[in-house]
Amino acid sequence: MITELDNPFRGEGMPGLTPMPGADAKAVAALLEQCPAHHATPLLDCPELAAQAGIAKLTIKDERGRMGLGSFKALGAAHAIAREAAAVGGDLSVALRGRTYVTASAGNHGMSVAAGARIFGAAAVIYLSHTVPEGFARRLEDLGAKVVWAGVNYEASMTAAETAAAANDWTLLSDGSWPGYVELPFRVMEGYRQMGTEIASQIQEVPSHVLLQAGVGGLAAALAAELRLAWGDAPTMIVVEPEAAPALIESIRAGRVIVTEGPVSAMGRLDCKTPSMLALADLARDADRFVTISEAEALAGATAVAAAGLASSPSGAAGVAALLAGLEGIGAQSHVLCVLSEGPEDE
Repeated sequence: MITELDNPFRGEGMPGLTPMPGADAKAVAALLEQCPAHHATPLLDCPELAAQAGIAKLTIKDERGRMGLGSFKALGAAHAIAREAAAVGGDLSVALRGRTYVTASAGNHGMSVAAGARIFGAAAVIYLSHTVPEGFARRLEDLGAKVVWAGVNYEASMTAAETAAAANDWTLLSDGSWPGYVELPFRVMEGYRQMGTEIASQIQEVPSHVLLQAGVGGLAAALAAELRLAWGDAPTMIVVEPEAAPALIESIRAGRVIVTEGPVSAMGRLDCKTPSMLALADLARDADRFVTISEAEALAGATAVAAAGLASSPSGAAGVAALLAGLEGIGAQSHVLCVLSEGPEDE
């Protein structure tokens, strides 16, 4: 069942949390121009799903083909690694030789770390919890990464990755952030802003509502920030989380970073019990509302997009799932923008 919470910090931000300044979407685009695999992902008009939701128009940003990695995450960690390689200079294919990047991942972030490391001559070690589908491990190994299984959930695998980074003098590259660890996660989120610049150039009219799914919150925060720059206060920005992992909504409710607990969610890439501090700071300023959806609602969303020829996972279709489940203030005249953030899990 949908739970909704209006953001009391909208416009001002949460006391004690300050968004990091200096994100530069133009610099992201300049780096991406040097990548042969880069091209803008499509923006789709989806009348069948719009009719099902009872709204005037549904626009979907389709990230399933992003740079051949199958999700928006290709823009994040690989961008952070590219930034470091560019700072070294010379032959970029070997610029980071001798470096090892380590992270925990629910799947797609690890793919981006592995791909970025391989491109610039570094090694990658990816920690996966035992809830991650084995197919992700095979895809990571195909990209040259070493996979280590550790822990019963994402948080446990992240603890293992942090321990390994300290013990081996490896570079921890998380998509979450916490006090004392912000610089690389900031670059990850900066990379995601590319989606926002593409959307703003592709869309013909500013939507009334934007639905953004969230795990630790990096995608939602980066897109909300970039789209606010393009569109100001016009759209209602709504953040969507699993009810099993309500880290952002509970942090907004409490006015501080909250670590949550809950069962394992079928929305595996969103099943993060701790928010990114940087993402929470941005979303407290930019998001209008936070909502959670049930496992059944997420499955119904994934089923609906597949029936419309846009196969995804419960994580990737979570924004559409929230729309179909019914949200306050969205009705017959609404134009809604959602992100299809990844392909189906069995690919």
